[in-house]
Formats: sequence, structure tokens, C-alpha cells
Amino acid sequence: MHNLKRMLFALLLLAIAAVVVFFVLENQQSVALVLFGWSAPAVPLAIPVLAALLLGLGVGPVLGAYVAMRSKRRMRRSTI
Repeated sequence: MHNLKRMLFALLLLAIAAVVVFFVLENQQSVALVLFGWSAPAVPLAIPVLAALLLGLGVGPVLGAYVAMRSKRRMRRSTI
């Protein structure tokens, strides 16, 4: 059973990697991002999209943990 779980996990990772590679290969158009007058060099569209995804995957759990800790603190204060 343990080997089956490992194999399914490996297949899932392989499928995700294949989707990412397919996405990168399909989005090769160059885009130049402009923010507050600062212009970034032209890069393939897939790079800023994947960067935004990774940033969101990093920031989301941090904010979720902060909200959970804050609500626990409020719950403790209300019971005292």
C-alpha cells in the first residue's frame, strides 16, 4: 500500500510538471510589464504568470496562519 501511494504521488508530480512545461511552451509571447513608470525587460508571458503563482502560493499560507493565530488570541481573550 505504501508503494502504491508513492507511485500515485510520483505520477501526480509528473503530471503537474508536464502541465507546467506545456504552459511555458504555449506562452512564449514577449511582454514588458510597467509598474509606477518602471519598465521591466520583455520576457515570455509564462515567466510573470508563474512568478505570480509562486508568490501567491507563498503568501497565502502565511496570511492564513496569521489570521488563524489572531482568531485564537481573540477566542482566548473572550473566554477569560
